[in-house]
Amino acid sequence: MPLQIVHHPDYDAGFATNHRFPMSKYPLLMEALRARGLARPDALNTAEPAPASWLKLAHTADYVDQVISSSVPEKIEREIGFPVGPRVSLRAQLATGGTMLAARLALRHGIACNTAGGSHHARRAQGAGFCTFNDVAVASLVLLGEGAAQNILVVDLDVHQGDGTADILGDEPGVFTFSMHGERNYPVRKIASDLDIALPDGTGDAGYLRRLATILPELSARARWDIVFYNAGVDVHAEDRLGRLALSDDGLRARDEMVIGHFRALGIPVCGVIGGGYSTDVPALAARHAILFEVASACA
Repeated sequence: MPLQIVHHPDYDAGFATNHRFPMSKYPLLMEALRARGLARPDALNTAEPAPASWLKLAHTADYVDQVISSSVPEKIEREIGFPVGPRVSLRAQLATGGTMLAARLALRHGIACNTAGGSHHARRAQGAGFCTFNDVAVASLVLLGEGAAQNILVVDLDVHQGDGTADILGDEPGVFTFSMHGERNYPVRKIASDLDIALPDGTGDAGYLRRLATILPELSARARWDIVFYNAGVDVHAEDRLGRLALSDDGLRARDEMVIGHFRALGIPVCGVIGGGYSTDVPALAARHAILFEVASACA
């Protein structure tokens, strides 16, 4: 069975090429996956918009209604980092629906990945930090509500701390949130996850992987996880303009192999989301995001 990949062309909301959020990475990621033979017809699944009832499990009803109607207050739009017009609203609904579909596919097949997702700064009452809806939090709460999972682990290795995920899921006993991130990076005011590891600026491959290798056995010993949501943000890369850490392409691959290999060896389903990445060389950025899919494919 090939790696099941979830995608939608409207993950690209059509931002200007000079926008700080490199929206063109989504079609370029698909080009990279096709070039690697991973985006075969029997591997591709089309995301559908998450319904409001799902979104309101994680976010306040007022905020969900504002996003869906493209009436988000300007103050919140500034915190998100872009206006929430119809294309951005649709994109947020699709990306969340895509992570939900990838989670269902992971439960069925052992592993699946969304070509978007990882919007971990979106908090219960509003979005922030280029994140409109928190797809992993929504998917976790849907799975719990349906009884499809009882113990969920979030492994967030984006360079930025997963404050929104911690805000939404902090009181949810069925989800354990883990974030390993840059200590001095956004957000300034962090919201504590169940477990946080903060790394100093300039941490490279060896130090990063050594720290990760010590924590994975601790995480898997905490519970028998029904599914792991893995945020494989590539903004830990040395060339990322918002990162402050110093991983190489080889370090990214070793990280993904370590996480996915660890949980798949235990028979635990893994749902991968791409998280952040902000290099100005967008084709190189897309190739870094493709590493997740290459590694996941080898474990499918």
